[in-house]
Amino acid sequence: MTMIEISYLQMFIFITLIWILVRFIIAIRFKKFSVKRELQMLLVYICLVVIARFVYFPLHFVDGKIGTLTIGFSTTLSDMISLIPFFFLFDRYDGWLINIIGNIVMFIPVGIVWPICFRKLDNIKKTVLAGICFIIFIELSQLVSPERHTDIDDLILNASGVLIGACIIFAIRKAAKSDLPQ
Repeated sequence: MTMIEISYLQMFIFITLIWILVRFIIAIRFKKFSVKRELQMLLVYICLVVIARFVYFPLHFVDGKIGTLTIGFSTTLSDMISLIPFFFLFDRYDGWLINIIGNIVMFIPVGIVWPICFRKLDNIKKTVLAGICFIIFIELSQLVSPERHTDIDDLILNASGVLIGACIIFAIRKAAKSDLPQ
């Protein structure tokens, strides 16, 4: 089976080029450009590249650099998927606590940033649902890498992070509204 290795720099450049192209097409299609809007969307971009770093690439450096992502199928699908909640969470490896905290914290910015950038995400429920769709995409995309693992625990923990972030931003918005003069 043929395997392809991708460096983080290659993925970063790919995401950046796609991002610029999409933002350019949107500006042309709607015939407007807003620096404020692009700065808001830059927050979404930062969320994407940071999440891509920690989801697709090894946490530990290899020869002082971020390791590569391997694309290809070499194991059976059942070995790459965990659908039983919390089955492997504590006993898979020694860093389970960092895994739990990292999976939650990594997605808190999504819960904060997305409602700021996308008007239709105007409540916690919609924000968490959008976050879960994003997380499912990430988990399914890991199926093309034999080194990655699609795990229901990640979905639960990541969604918890989105929920925490959404609670923070909507609490701030509610507090800001209540401070306005009547």
